[in-house]
Amino acid sequence: MPRSQPTPTFITEIPLQVNPVEEQVLLVRLEAGRQLYNACLGEALKRVRLMRQSKAHARARKMPPGKERTRAFNVVNQEFHYSEYALHAYATRIRHSWIGEHIDSNTAQTLATRAFKASQRLLFGRAKRVRFKGKNQMDSLEGKTNKQGIRWAKGSFVWGDLKLSPLLKSNDPVILHGLNSRIKYVRLVRRKYNGKNRFYAQLVNEGKPLQKPSNSIGTDTIGLDLGPSTIAIVGSQEARLSLFAAELGDKTRQVRRLQRQIDRQRRANNPQNYNPNGTIKPGKKQWHKSQRQRRTETRLANIHRRLAAHRKSLHGRMANDILRQGHTIKTEKLSYRAFQKCFGKSVGLRAPGSFVSRLKQKAENAGGRLEEFPTRTTALSQTCHCGRREKKSLSQRVHQCRCGVVAQRDLYSAFLARFVEGEEQLLSIKQAQKVWSEGAERLLGSAWQQALINSQLNGRVPSSFGKLSELERVAPNVLVEATESPNVVPRVGGESGKGCEC
Repeated sequence: MPRSQPTPTFITEIPLQVNPVEEQVLLVRLEAGRQLYNACLGEALKRVRLMRQSKAHARARKMPPGKERTRAFNVVNQEFHYSEYALHAYATRIRHSWIGEHIDSNTAQTLATRAFKASQRLLFGRAKRVRFKGKNQMDSLEGKTNKQGIRWAKGSFVWGDLKLSPLLKSNDPVILHGLNSRIKYVRLVRRKYNGKNRFYAQLVNEGKPLQKPSNSIGTDTIGLDLGPSTIAIVGSQEARLSLFAAELGDKTRQVRRLQRQIDRQRRANNPQNYNPNGTIKPGKKQWHKSQRQRRTETRLANIHRRLAAHRKSLHGRMANDILRQGHTIKTEKLSYRAFQKCFGKSVGLRAPGSFVSRLKQKAENAGGRLEEFPTRTTALSQTCHCGRREKKSLSQRVHQCRCGVVAQRDLYSAFLARFVEGEEQLLSIKQAQKVWSEGAERLLGSAWQQALINSQLNGRVPSSFGKLSELERVAPNVLVEATESPNVVPRVGGESGKGCEC
């Protein structure tokens, strides 16, 4: 029988009421799940290692891509019992111990599947190594269906003889939508707040998440230019240039101080593990932690948790703002791993790659789409809509062409992104020229001016924005009156009938 197509899925998270006795039961089950996962991962890695050492696997690797090569790999997998269901059978054998008293068969199978997928990443070269779960590092367990094992039944989280009530303070429409939708399976999640455990039930629902009326999707086509710390958004009626996730507090100095404090405490608690010159001794070592070191580590973890939660909230808000403006978002396909190498601190704080993934998911759930096109064929930051292409250094933040076009570089790239079309994903010069002649120059200029004014009011003007004196010098004809609100970009020109629906 042909496999059925997967249905749309969304997650509803519900906090649980857990007393100290129930917490101990859950912690024991998480520890049992950790040991089962580590055992399955170790067995999967052992089978991968034996496969790689076989001659049949070496012959299959030398074969040209095609059905014969796939068939040869399948024969090798069967010979060494390397498959998801073979690992399920191994997990069943492990459950014939004390682990079987705490982990049901469905949960054991999902843990085996997680271990198998981790080993596949190593086998296919997508990861250099995979990690085993250390103590207190297993934070989630899930079932396969909502009929047995971990499940949601009669308004409660049920797992064996454990029944936990939800912690609901009001009739949240998002949670009500999830409870009224079909539940595929349920996941238990543990999070740590100030060193204390909090437990949540994640209902994996069938369908699409609730679309709030305030977040109705627009009809415009939006060009997006995302950098390590800035974002430019251009539509037919609105344009904006701003710092990306500017509300995130920079905790770099505080994090660095706590890291140094932890290092000092670790050295004071374990002098036997260090050489006289301060380097760590090779070989196996025992590490001891004092209560003060544990408290410092808790403070550091709490800072990272708050930053992650704030970042996630800002990403969702910005994604909703973009989707209220338009249903089709076009942007360059960037290498965020390269961003990490060149702009590590900024990317670590703002996570632009995570934002693009979330924007794409929200757009698809709302009926829109996010289109990413390669930078090699378009080179928007080096191209003018007159057709001329000229290389620019990263320090050159103003696009200035011999044809007379002047604009801020990021805004202009976002403007051109709107006109990348077709299967070949090439820039439509004629369409860009038409829209530019209808008033886009003043739209981008006013957005540039408002970005500089807002940055000056906040006390920080990024170097990538340029300077207001530079704008007055190169493009005085696009300046707007200073009496206008610094938070509003005037609507100028553009295509009719494609305005924002907010």
